[in-house]
Amino acid sequence: MKYPAFFDKVQSIQLQDPLSNFLGAFEEGKMEISYVECVKLAGHSCPTVAGAYLMALKGLEALYGDQLPQRGSIQVSMKEGEADGVTGVICNVISFIAGANGIGGFKGLNGNMARNNLVSYDVPMNGEVKLTRLDTDESVTLSYNPSMIPADPMMQPLMGKAMKGLASDDEKKEFGKLWQARVENILLSTDLWDKMITVNKG
Repeated sequence: MKYPAFFDKVQSIQLQDPLSNFLGAFEEGKMEISYVECVKLAGHSCPTVAGAYLMALKGLEALYGDQLPQRGSIQVSMKEGEADGVTGVICNVISFIAGANGIGGFKGLNGNMARNNLVSYDVPMNGEVKLTRLDTDESVTLSYNPSMIPADPMMQPLMGKAMKGLASDDEKKEFGKLWQARVENILLSTDLWDKMITVNKG
């Protein structure tokens, strides 16, 4: 399996998953989720998937500090509707990391460690995404703006040619490289994360 080398340079997200511990999947429930795994989930790597990943990373840091975030004990709320824009893509990535599901999720063992009914849409908020700890009811609201990392000016015309079936194989490859170059800048420019990701507690 080949993919851009920078995928492996992105900071992974450390978690503790009580359900996986109870059922013997991961020792002590300790696990990590990488950007590569989120790309597999989404089926692609783009600024939206990167932003969802960073919102989860920064949001969980704000909620848990030095403690390991408790996967499966986090409510994920979205400001927009599930079918609006890229809301569904963002929520899929964040809810995967948080271990949250909608009505069809795991219903728990005797009412414990359930993953269902932890995702909500059309929730009024001052941001795009809200993460809430079920144990303390503390929450953070997050927004994402990658505009300070612009795309290469050649990307748009190449995309246009590719979408019309007019691009050569070399031009298609070049478009993919330029596309991922911007994603790389978003994910590896750690000094800009606090400008791209707005985190508000409460």
